[in-house]
Amino acid sequence: MAELLTRSNLVVPSSRPALSPSRRGSSSPTGVSSLRVRNLGSSASSDMNGRKLVVGGGLSTSPRGFAQASGAQMSLVLGKALKWWQKGLQQNMKEVESAQDLVDSLLAAGDKLVIVDFLSPGCGGCKALHPKICQFAEQNPDVLFLQVNYEEHKSMCYSLNVHVLPFFRFYRGAQGRVCSFSCTNATIKKFRDALAKHNTDRCSLGPVKGLEESELLALAGNRDLSFTYTPKTAPTSPEEVPAIAPRPVLLPSIQRSTQESEEKTLVAAGR
Repeated sequence: MAELLTRSNLVVPSSRPALSPSRRGSSSPTGVSSLRVRNLGSSASSDMNGRKLVVGGGLSTSPRGFAQASGAQMSLVLGKALKWWQKGLQQNMKEVESAQDLVDSLLAAGDKLVIVDFLSPGCGGCKALHPKICQFAEQNPDVLFLQVNYEEHKSMCYSLNVHVLPFFRFYRGAQGRVCSFSCTNATIKKFRDALAKHNTDRCSLGPVKGLEESELLALAGNRDLSFTYTPKTAPTSPEEVPAIAPRPVLLPSIQRSTQESEEKTLVAAGR
């Protein structure tokens, strides 16, 4: 009977309950078919009108159960697809997408401390340090961490004079860049000390500075970057123009007397 059901095209609806132990001896075709489908497990499939019924081991065949299983598998795939620099990111960590994005993020941070992390997927020191940076970000939610992927933004890093990795730059309000350095897990104390020093409560006097003027000009002059910058113009208002002392105007009589005195001095010196 089992051999006959295997070759047949019967499809057993998933909603039909399985036989109880007391009915296993029944010769009913329905009962035998249910037993056969249960024994096949996850490899059982039946064709009918071009459709297949696959019974997964322990998985529900209802639409809701199938959606839940698909969602779990999709989450698993996405989790495996994450790169090492994308894992463990906190809400205050952001990946920089362009030079304009970097400039805008620094200006929008206000008085917040901003740490720019320059990293590369092929940098072993960057990979080893990444979990520690994520931990610092979690412990300091008021600090903004910006990630710059060197492999994706080589030209921008060149304009910013970044030539060693991992590399960090700290920015704060009107002060602009307050420090920059390279460190690894062995020298992580340098990062910890800088974070403690520049993350103190303070109020900047003046507008947010962000990048240096020379860095902005370098980014604007880089043909590989779609970044424009207008240099600061000279002051035009009367209040901003520095006062220039007027040169004294000598009257003709004073000019003659001055010239005569100079001639007498030259004669006395024997010239």
